[in-house]
Amino acid sequence: MTIKRISDSLNLIPLNLPREGFHHFICTWIYSRDDAVVLVDPGPRSTIPALLKALEEMNVGHIDYVLLTHIHLDHAGGLGLLLKHYPDAKAICHRKGIPHLVEPSKLWKASKKVLGDIADLYGGLDHVPAANIDFMPNILVGSNTVTVYETPGHAPHHLSYKIGDMLFAGEALGIFYPMGKDTYLRIASPPGFDIRDHKKSLGLLKNLDIAALCFGHYGISYEIEKIFELTSAQTELWSTVIGQYSYLESPLFEEKVLDELLPVDPGLSCFHQLPDDIKKREIYFLGNSFKGFKVAIEREEYSL
Repeated sequence: MTIKRISDSLNLIPLNLPREGFHHFICTWIYSRDDAVVLVDPGPRSTIPALLKALEEMNVGHIDYVLLTHIHLDHAGGLGLLLKHYPDAKAICHRKGIPHLVEPSKLWKASKKVLGDIADLYGGLDHVPAANIDFMPNILVGSNTVTVYETPGHAPHHLSYKIGDMLFAGEALGIFYPMGKDTYLRIASPPGFDIRDHKKSLGLLKNLDIAALCFGHYGISYEIEKIFELTSAQTELWSTVIGQYSYLESPLFEEKVLDELLPVDPGLSCFHQLPDDIKKREIYFLGNSFKGFKVAIEREEYSL
């Protein structure tokens, strides 16, 4: 495993999975300063052994806080197992998500229903002791304060974290794939996605004074204005195109939407430059995101 050193205080740990295209997809962030250590999103349970090995290589003897952006398996599924190795760590989680990690049977059942065999790839869920998990709006880490923002949209239990001039945004701004001068970016809209909340969260985060965006999927961007422009434009475009084809059934619906978006979506403009295995992965997840966005449009229209 190659640990990517971003700065003296920030490292990215890739969490690769044994499936085609599931590399450069999930990552854990480690922030350390003044002898304080913060871990953002431990990832799925199946990658915890690799994460523990990386932490050992980095001589991480303790973790003060584990910041969960949300409780989906690919971000928080490994928390219970990680805490068995770092029992003094305190996890920060949205209030709505805490009960589902303390007693994870419903979360696992729902994850299996939505993800199918990918849930098995991510692994199961271990019980998280109630004493190890809480919500706090502000956290003191060394000489820095971690500010916690509620950023629903991708999920109702989504949080984003600002440390100094860095924003750990989970999936609030979508899925990012670093491509040198180009940027691949797509909205992550699984079941439960809410368009109105997504737009409100974008507005909140856009007004923050930040110099770096740290994505849960995958990596870091310093092009703050560009990322927000891409995400906002993509949201409006998807609303139009997906609404236009919402009468179609799967798989024709996903095919039509993808064909319509690829030539005009600024976030997908470099899709054909992706490595073949990443492209295959993204076709699958784009289809899921289109379906989730469609449900969100229908729910929004019904509530008017």
